[in-house]
Amino acid sequence: MALSGSTNFEPAVDEYIEEAFERCGLEVRTGYDLKSARRSLNLMLAEWANRGLNQWTIEQRTQTVTADDTEYDLGTDVIDILSAVVRRSNTDFNMTRISRDVYLAIPTKTSTGRPTQFFLDRQITPNLKIWPTPENSTDVIRYDALTRMNDADTAQNTLEIPFRFYPCLTAGLAYYISLKRAPERIQLLKSVYEEEFDRAMAEDRDRSSFNITPSMDYYKVG
Repeated sequence: MALSGSTNFEPAVDEYIEEAFERCGLEVRTGYDLKSARRSLNLMLAEWANRGLNQWTIEQRTQTVTADDTEYDLGTDVIDILSAVVRRSNTDFNMTRISRDVYLAIPTKTSTGRPTQFFLDRQITPNLKIWPTPENSTDVIRYDALTRMNDADTAQNTLEIPFRFYPCLTAGLAYYISLKRAPERIQLLKSVYEEEFDRAMAEDRDRSSFNITPSMDYYKVG
């Protein structure tokens, strides 16, 4: 049996839209159909970010501190910070994430030292607040940033998502379109979408290996 030898299947935005319309029993007929579907697709990608289904967009970034400066604006594509360390003299020290309330309650925000805590103020331009106040301008904060997925801006573009999430994206878009165009299929398509979403979430989780060591107490001779 001959194999294709190809592993580059990557639908364009218009192909996702066409498949989703077909699942709704519809056809893409007008430019407005495409525009409306792209809007639904971008809203769904925002939903994915809120539900945590975009682990492939994690990027490690750095921020060099400035002495006596406790706040740093980050890129507008940053959704969240998953973890952070401060690097000093080639040694990484863990930083602890704290809440807004805890940060506001710190009585001595001007205390200087090696930063040990951070709070991410998730505004339109995310702002990273650290404590204690940096005592030098050489420490570097290294953080894992969860970033936004690329928008579906034109029909010919492809989306930067892993192959294993194609079914979830197609099912979700079909469900979103059914809310506007095929109300009789909403429940069916929602069920398919949630099933695919759960499967995608399970696949996207961090898989760390672990070992189980039996207690030697069981082998003691009385």
